[in-house]
Amino acid sequence: LTDVYSSSPALGRYFRSAQVVYFSNENSTVFYQLEFSVPPSIEGFMENTMNPDFIRNVLRQNIYDED
Repeated sequence: LTDVYSSSPALGRYFRSAQVVYFSNENSTVFYQLEFSVPPSIEGFMENTMNPDFIRNVLRQNIYDED
């Protein structure tokens, strides 16, 4: 995750860290925490760039690109 988000053109400059919060071998579930450094108030930044769907889609796109 660190490589994915730190190299992202959209999120790389804001990304700080990623860490696993919970991992289960039983059902292959991983919960992780991403840390971003958010700039001072920029109109629409939190609603658009830091939108959970957008952040998820950056990871999803990276997975698709590797296939």
